[in-house]
Amino acid sequence: MSALDEIIKEKQRVSEGLARIDAQREKLTEQLSELAATERVLARYTKGTRPGRAASAKTTATKRTAPTRSGGRQRTTTPKPAGGKRSSPSLNDHVLALATGKTQQEIATACKGARPNHVGAAIARHKRAGRIEEHDGKLYARSSTGTEQPATV
Repeated sequence: MSALDEIIKEKQRVSEGLARIDAQREKLTEQLSELAATERVLARYTKGTRPGRAASAKTTATKRTAPTRSGGRQRTTTPKPAGGKRSSPSLNDHVLALATGKTQQEIATACKGARPNHVGAAIARHKRAGRIEEHDGKLYARSSTGTEQPATV
């Protein structure tokens, strides 16, 4: 009977090993599904080209997921007026017009409907381009003569 006991013990050991492997396979399958979902989200929100995945990286777990739209999110565009003229000035133009000795906070408050971080980005672009200067925390638009160069400090 000792041989039979050894066979039973070996069978139990192998069964436990298979159970551990199945649990690990299930865990890895879930992680792979999460990574695939993350990849789809990143592909939807990143622009430009991205390296393609190798065909060998795809497994049956990713093939079971729901198919996604190719091309990402559909964008809706509003019709532009004829002649390319806008009915209202852009945020960049609005920020430049408001730079008359006001602080960045005052300009952000005056740009109703625009997010403060967008106003800050517009101000930063104007500063880099030399169209806005800052003195004592106040922003001033530089005169727009084409021959002027930004002052170096």
